Parts: sequence; structure tokens; C-alpha cells
Amino acid sequence: MNIDPFPQDFRPTCSVEMLRFRADVVERIRTYFRMEGFLEVETPVLSQEIVVDAWLEPYLLEGKRDSPRYLQTSPEAHMKRLLAAGAGPIFQLSRVMRTGESGRLHNPEYTMLEWYKPGDTHLDQIAFVEQLLRQITTMGDRRLKSGASFDRLRYDEAFEQFAGTKVLHLCAAGLKDLANARKVPIPESMRKIQNSPGEKDRWLNLLLAELVEPEMAKQGVLFLYDYPASQAALAKICKGKNREPDVAERFELYVDGVEICNGYNELTDTVELERRFAEQNAIRSFEGLPELPLPKRLLTAMRHGLPECAGVALGVDRLIMLLAGAESIDEVIPFPWNRA
Repeated sequence: MNIDPFPQDFRPTCSVEMLRFRADVVERIRTYFRMEGFLEVETPVLSQEIVVDAWLEPYLLEGKRDSPRYLQTSPEAHMKRLLAAGAGPIFQLSRVMRTGESGRLHNPEYTMLEWYKPGDTHLDQIAFVEQLLRQITTMGDRRLKSGASFDRLRYDEAFEQFAGTKVLHLCAAGLKDLANARKVPIPESMRKIQNSPGEKDRWLNLLLAELVEPEMAKQGVLFLYDYPASQAALAKICKGKNREPDVAERFELYVDGVEICNGYNELTDTVELERRFAEQNAIRSFEGLPELPLPKRLLTAMRHGLPECAGVALGVDRLIMLLAGAESIDEVIPFPWNRA
């Protein structure tokens, strides 16, 4: 007699009621964007090109007859090509894939809501995100329904408030000293990065996770903005005045210390974008990761004319967790990585 070693493994990890709730939230998202004049688009999940990021590792598919294709970590490149072609305000609910991201808040395959609005800045999109969340909230957290605006805090102000000092002016050595002074647990991997590409950002990320995010969790709903210029990714940089550090025109929304979305005032300078991609590949090379090819079609589209715009990427699974009061991604998706 054959005995199934995993008799319950076929079952989804979320309930049917959760699937209905999820469908309702997704429909509310679509309705809101259509009311706001956005066009829903669909772009490829498999592509010859990928946006270069030091810390996002894409899946690579190599066929016998076809050229290699990457599973997309974001629909960004294709959506910006549509913007350059005159698509106007667009949004997309897409499946994206990132290797090595599993846990309570992560699944290697997940649903991303991404949108772009020509003529907007990241500050305009902070207000848009706030209104979006108020419109789609169907149950649970009253803070998303209240009339008071969500709190907003600059990156450096958050460190000053929660860690006792501003950090944007500090070098990597100064950040390391701060970590030691505050008795932050330092992973072994951090002890090997002196004078490496991206060293300062790794210290900033460690300090943010250990000193700032736990305190932000107590604040409830909070927009963090004006990130370090070195963490601009594909955002514009605002030059500092009166010897203040440059900052990235970027924001993230945190709810109870969990990042929900990430928004940019989008970079339109092709030369600067190529420089940043080269910088990201240098970090990948140092970390022993393969360099990624430049997304040539995206660069061509930008040279053709990417309009001034703001863009936002929002994790739908995390948002549904928040709205439903769930504790993990597995509770709001039917088949996580270990059951797919």
C-alpha cells in the first residue's frame, strides 16, 4: 500500500474566506486606479533584460533553443518603456520573482502593484498612497480610516529621534563606531566589507534595522523619506543646501515597522542611470555575484524621452496581511514556496 508522506500538503495555506477577501481588495485597487484615470497594463514576466540591482537576485532561465531570459524582479523597465511611448498614467498588478526571499514577510514569488504618474513628484505620491489606502481599507486597522494624515519623517530625522544622532554626514567608519557604541549585533559578513563598494549603505541598513525600525513600529503608520543619496536606486537626487547632505527623492511607507511600499521621483538622466548600474554591478562583483547585463531597451527609451514622473511599487501580499490582521505571508496566499 502506498502511503502519501504529505497527506495534507496539497491544501492551500490560506482559507477560502481569505481568497475572497483578497479578491475584494484587488478589485478595490483596480477600481480606485481606474477612477483616478490610470490605464491598466500587462508587461512580460520573462525578458532578455533586467534592472541591475546589487541586492536583488533574479531567476535566470536558459533554454536549448531560446536566448536566456530573466524572470522579472519588477515590471519597472517595461512600464517605463510604455511611458516613453506616451502611455500616460499606468498601473499593473504583476507577479514578480526574487531568489532567496523566504520568511514571514517574504515569498520568492509575490504580487506587486506598480504605477507611474507623469507630472507627479514623490511628494505627490505620498499623498496618493495615503488616499489609496483609505479607499481600499475594508476592515481592521482604524488608523487607515481616520481623518488624521499619516506621519512623515525624514531619514536623518528618524535616526536623530530614535538613534540619538543624524547619520547622513557620517562615513562608513563613523557608522561602525555608532553600531559599536549602541551595542548593535554585527553579523560576521559585516566584518569583511571594509573599503568595499557599498560599505556605507550596508552599515546604514544594519543601523536602520536594529535601531530605527523597531522604534518606528511603535509609531504605527509612517512615511520615511529623503533617503541617503547612495540609496537613490532609480530616483532623482536633491542637492543639499547650506552644506546639508544630498538626499534621494524617495520614500517608503511603514506600518507597524513593516515596509509596505517604495516610491521615487524617477530619474530621467540616462548617463546617470548607466553610472548607477555600473556601480551596482561593481558591488555584485565584490560579493561574488554575476554581473547583470544593462537593460539596453530601457536606456534607449529614456534617451527617446521618459517624461518627468513619480513611480511607486507596493507589495500586495503585505498590504493584505495588514488589512486582514494576518501574521505571515502564508496566511494570505494559497501556495507559498514550499507548496508550489
